[in-house]
Amino acid sequence: MSVLRSDAGDAGMKLSAPLSDLGELCGTDRREAVLSEHLRVETMRSWAAPSVPVLEGRGPQLRLYDSADRQVRPVTPGPTATMYVCGITPYDATHLGHAATYLTFDLVHRLWLDAGHTVHYVQNVTDVDDPLFERAERDGIDWRELGDRETELFREDMAALRVLPPHDYVAATEAIAEVVELVEKMLASGAAYVVDDAEYPDVYYRADATVQFGYESGYDRDTMLRLFAERGGDPDRAGKGDELDALLWRAQRPGEPSWPSPFGAGRPGWHVECSAIALTRIGSGLDIQGGGSDLIFPHHEFSAAHAESVTGERRFARHYVHGGMIGWDGHKMSKSRGNLVLVSRLRAQGVDPSAVRLGLFAGHYRSDRFWSDAVLEEAAARLKHWRSAAALPAGPDATDVVARVRQYLADDLDTPKVLAALDGWCTDALAYGGHDPAAPRQVADTVDALLGVEL
Repeated sequence: MSVLRSDAGDAGMKLSAPLSDLGELCGTDRREAVLSEHLRVETMRSWAAPSVPVLEGRGPQLRLYDSADRQVRPVTPGPTATMYVCGITPYDATHLGHAATYLTFDLVHRLWLDAGHTVHYVQNVTDVDDPLFERAERDGIDWRELGDRETELFREDMAALRVLPPHDYVAATEAIAEVVELVEKMLASGAAYVVDDAEYPDVYYRADATVQFGYESGYDRDTMLRLFAERGGDPDRAGKGDELDALLWRAQRPGEPSWPSPFGAGRPGWHVECSAIALTRIGSGLDIQGGGSDLIFPHHEFSAAHAESVTGERRFARHYVHGGMIGWDGHKMSKSRGNLVLVSRLRAQGVDPSAVRLGLFAGHYRSDRFWSDAVLEEAAARLKHWRSAAALPAGPDATDVVARVRQYLADDLDTPKVLAALDGWCTDALAYGGHDPAAPRQVADTVDALLGVEL
């Protein structure tokens, strides 16, 4: 059995200190010199990659629902498939809503490998943002220390869940220079402006800077304004040209970290961070921009628009892919509500991470669904059933079930059909046996390679 291994690095992480002491820079040469000297950071490490079996043949072309086109259509990457998935804001532990999102794109990653593509996958960490500062102040801890701690826990959770690591794992604080450059371009083109505020001259993006703004979400203005206010926007900020204009650069406030820029010391806005990281690590025209459905607006709409305003391209990504929300006790699982099921807590309780994967795969990735003890119990029973069948000395021919698993996954990640197909093969194998000594291993390798579940 051949094995693929990720080339994601394991270099140590070292974040540079905020540069508030440098103040505002004057002149391009000095700006470049200071950024070059002070914004150098070691690349943030991701996590150890699991081994991935290589199956015979090639998997079929992947088809996914595109949020902008509102339909399932083929994903058409070149030899190298590219994907940007928004990462965590590390102020608390990984919950099952996070896990569901990253498992969705882990399936995409695995299917691309099975189809013969090289995969360039980029994920960020929003390690400088208001929620992080607020939690750090509440808990009496330095915001960097909190961010480092929760990012490390996230890595441990992803490794335990056997999620393939991104090729580039980039903290916002590692991308300050790229953000500054991108904001400069938007200011120069007229896509951005500085608010006339002597105390806090924040930089904003004009929502009408591209004629296609709004195509990704398809929302009307009233819906946009409501979601903008609910999800980190500031429609009532005095001095803005439009309520929907989005923050690009927040001028330095007392007690907040800041970095130098030609337009004053400050820190990045949320959306532009992802635009800059994606453009510098992958470039324009990436195959997939992904995340949870709560990121469609404003985050993904604006991060795409920022990039489009400087590249001139009609679409930032060829596919916009979003997973549904995971609920508990009748509500969406969220940190603000406090109804979290934490991956680390499940692991501490002795829950097999493969059972967590199967529990989340029991529902379709695009559907909003609820986690429960019953879901976990069913997943654990399924895992035991499959492992018993995989341990048999022989089983029924597995050619058909492997082909169906590949086809169902390629058809918009239809994991419920995949689980049913594998349940059927395992039931037949345990009830009637079989004459193919290679079949149990063939099924186990398929489940490992495509679902990330080790039997």
